[in-house]
Amino acid sequence: MTRIATALVMIPLFAWIIVFAPFEVFRVTLVIVGALAYLEFHQLARRGSRMLGGVAPEALPGVVAGVALLYAPDPGLAAILIAVAAMTLALGAADLKDALPWAAALTLGVLYIFGAWRAAEEIRRISPHWLMLAMLLSWAGDTFAYYTGRAIGRHKLAPRVSPAKTWEGSAGSVVGAMLAGFLYAHYLIPGASVALVLAVSAIGNIAGQFGDLCESAFKRGAGVKDSGTLLPGHGGWLDRIDSSLFAVPVVYACLRFL
Repeated sequence: MTRIATALVMIPLFAWIIVFAPFEVFRVTLVIVGALAYLEFHQLARRGSRMLGGVAPEALPGVVAGVALLYAPDPGLAAILIAVAAMTLALGAADLKDALPWAAALTLGVLYIFGAWRAAEEIRRISPHWLMLAMLLSWAGDTFAYYTGRAIGRHKLAPRVSPAKTWEGSAGSVVGAMLAGFLYAHYLIPGASVALVLAVSAIGNIAGQFGDLCESAFKRGAGVKDSGTLLPGHGGWLDRIDSSLFAVPVVYACLRFL
């Protein structure tokens, strides 16, 4: 019940922000959600992998770098400068064996979360409805995957990372995303060809499934069930947007190059 109540509040609010809010309200929302998700990523990195040995960058430099990436006129150059800055800051590590994982964790976290949000900005400039479709792919796909997996799921998709997921559920997710994308575009993006919408929906959903699996791997490596506790019934912010962090940049690439 808590999970449903949270969704009933969050989905209409974020749908309005994505489609109708003034651009600066939309961007500030990206900053807030990105910062909260980055803090959770930071905790996973600190708790986490044997490669990092428990080492993680302080959260503030990553948040500052992420906000700079959202506002930078040239995001490509900004990403390079963020990597340079991360390596420079790593020179201050108390133990120099930690310098590389420190810089790597900071750069990955910023590009993973705020890089995806910068792609969301670019999609919204093309059309808020394309961005809404990009987000819808994961929401609809998760629902179809759940019910398909429960009904006919037999073959494990990635048992080491997420034991409950099945290939049948994954296929159901793709089909559900294509159906949702087609219906949404039919009414709200009438100029888009059916072939483009179906291709973007399928590719974006598959990318989102990889995003979900990657975050599950981070959590399993850190020994935690959820990335946070800020969303009752849903875990943390990173848990809620993990699929979109992969789907959104891939949808943007499709719109740019298909």
